[in-house]
This record gives sequence, C-alpha cells and structure tokens, in this order.
Amino acid sequence: MIKRRIIPCLLINDNILVKTVQFKNPKYVGDPIMAVKIFNDKEVDELIVIDISKNDNINFDLLTKLANQSFMPLTYGGHIKTMEDAKKILNIGFEKICINSVVLENKNIISDFAKAFGSQSVVICINIKKDIFGKHCVYDTKTKKITNLDPCDYAASIEKLGAGEILLQSVDKDGLMKGFDIELITKISKTVSIPIIALGGAGNITDLELALQSGASAAAAGSLFVFYGPHKAVLINYNNNS
Repeated sequence: MIKRRIIPCLLINDNILVKTVQFKNPKYVGDPIMAVKIFNDKEVDELIVIDISKNDNINFDLLTKLANQSFMPLTYGGHIKTMEDAKKILNIGFEKICINSVVLENKNIISDFAKAFGSQSVVICINIKKDIFGKHCVYDTKTKKITNLDPCDYAASIEKLGAGEILLQSVDKDGLMKGFDIELITKISKTVSIPIIALGGAGNITDLELALQSGASAAAAGSLFVFYGPHKAVLINYNNNS
C-alpha cells in the first residue's frame, strides 16, 4: 500500500518565509531555516520549498543551508530554467525539482529532465484558476494570466512527457483555508496515473483527508502548518499522526 503523504509547503520570497492569499500579498512568516529545523523535529513526511521572489535567480546558498538542516526528502521549485540549474539543486541534496512556468514555454524540458535525472525526480506544478465562467483553466504565474489550456489535457500531456508527479495548486483556494478544490482534484486524478499532490485551501485535517479521498496521492498545505488559531498567529505546527 502506498503511504499517504501530508506535506508542508514553504514559500520563500527574498530569502524569508511568507504566505500568500490567492497568490497575492505575501505575508512575513519567519525564517525558512528555522522552519525546516522545526519540521525536522516534528518528523514531517517530506517538504516542498517554492521560491516566489521576483528576482529570477536561484539562491543556491540558501538552498544549501536548507538541505544541510533537513533530514526529510525535499522538493524545490522556483526559477529553474536549465539542466544545470536542476543538476545543481539535486546535487545540493534536494530529492526532487518542481518546474512550472518554464514548461509552458517549452514542454520538452520535462522529457529532458526525466531522461537526465529520472521521472521520480521531476515534479510539474500546474496552477489552476477559474475563468469568469467558472471553468478551470491553467494559470501562468509568469504572465499572471489565465491560459486557454484545459487542465486535464495539459496534465495528460505532462504525464506522457515523463513527469513523475504533479503538484496541483488552486490559485482561487490559496491561503483561504476553506478547503481544497475537490472537483479539480477528482478530475485530474481520473485523467492521469502519476501521483498528484493537492495544494491550496487546507484549513484542517478533514480537508487533507478529503483531498486524499478524492484521488490525490498526497495533500500539501502552507497556512495550515504555519498559522494557528482564529487570528492566524504564526506557529509552525504539524500533526505527525494525520
């Protein structure tokens, strides 16, 4: 039986830990290195780190420090553009790389990375936002625009090119802590056979369970693991029995 994974997702903006709401207004949360240390102590299944800085460069020094502090599998996404970028990140100690905008520009990079590092190391992030008619569409974080790409077709094409996993993120649900987009998770899970990590909207353990029951292989969350209580006080937390 495949172990169901619960994964904290850390957002980094200009070297600090932040949290967004619907991909906007990053709020300061704390120090990413300290967060990794705390999640180590809490025996987290694995950790996803995504850099959303406007600066288009990868901070390899910070990634090295994070990898050195971590005793859990790490996935990194943000500003990865070349084979050399990916190789350096994996050599630092990250198990997986996560790519997004670069795939919208050149889908063949998936097969290039899969051949070089193995599909198990290649995670493709698909950001989804509903259009004015309520239809799910692939969202481009680089242009900040909704594309005309159908999420199911896009996910299927990514799988064929050799992706090992999909990080499926709802822009509309991000940071609201009101539950995942279950309809979206269900649709994509019925389309592909590779594992899906659901992200965006988790507010409690029940939300995580619903995502897993709807076809996700793993449930990820940001706000749930860095905020506590009705006033969203910053407190790194994780229930390792979830």
